[in-house]
Amino acid sequence: MKTMQTLMAGVATAAIALPAVAAEKWDMPMAYAATNFHSENGAEFAQCVTDGTGGEIEITTHPGGALFAGADIKRAIQTGQVQIGERLLSGHQNENAIFGFDSIPFLSPSFDDHAKLWDAAKPKIEEVLDEQNLVYLYSVPWPPQGFYFKKEVNATADMEGVKFRSYNNATSRLAELTGMLPVTIEAAELSQAFATGVAEAMISSGATGYDQKVWESLTHFYTVDAWLPRNYVMVNKEVWDGVPDDMKAVIIGCAEEAESRGLQASKDYTQTTLDGLTENGMTVGPASDALMEELRAVGETMTAEWLEAAGDDGKAIVDAYKGN
Repeated sequence: MKTMQTLMAGVATAAIALPAVAAEKWDMPMAYAATNFHSENGAEFAQCVTDGTGGEIEITTHPGGALFAGADIKRAIQTGQVQIGERLLSGHQNENAIFGFDSIPFLSPSFDDHAKLWDAAKPKIEEVLDEQNLVYLYSVPWPPQGFYFKKEVNATADMEGVKFRSYNNATSRLAELTGMLPVTIEAAELSQAFATGVAEAMISSGATGYDQKVWESLTHFYTVDAWLPRNYVMVNKEVWDGVPDDMKAVIIGCAEEAESRGLQASKDYTQTTLDGLTENGMTVGPASDALMEELRAVGETMTAEWLEAAGDDGKAIVDAYKGN
């Protein structure tokens, strides 16, 4: 009898311990430095999920391209190499033009404008991701994009032959239309690229320039407010389907908090980083009227090209945005 009681107690103990044994560990690759606001936001999201599920789903972030380079993160999630991750989807515009909706020059240059554009595009983005074995969780925009140079630039003629860091189809095309030479460089490699002369200019947010201390190589930042690209956090669809409903609710709640928190951080960080660039010796300010006129003409060309590539889906997004 005592032996049976001992055996039953052991079975009960094992049953109680099962959830701990069954706990899942998710790896979350991220392309940007740990100190970047997207990465900090992602770390808070990961901790929220870990705490909210009582450790049943433990998410570990891997910022700075430590686990996968930025260009490889989406594929790694799709194929199940990792369960979850963050990626700049416009970097995959070559797969589907829809992913480039947030990189159309001067279509939505402010946070308020971009929020309307995102409302118009979100259903289609979720649909495309679902077709690619991905489930959308949350997305956060970058601050408005401006131009970085190592010299004064007053017209597109001043850009001729400059080696320009590109991170998606839009930035490569922008370089071509302004006479620059596009060079694909991941965020984690920016500092070295500028220091060694592999790149001499880029279009990006004040946040990226500040985080990468580009004042060590570059001198000017022009606040042209070209567009606000978005980072997305996605989970593998098969992994998501295996998550119990109560834990899905926790993850969705944490994602909603991350989206709201990240948006506010992006807004707050905009002026902070511009001030930081100035304090570290860069010339920061708007582009000349002449340069803006030329850039807007480039933007019109790129808008027409994107609409042609994106077809009816792209037209529907832009029409819905302009109708808001």
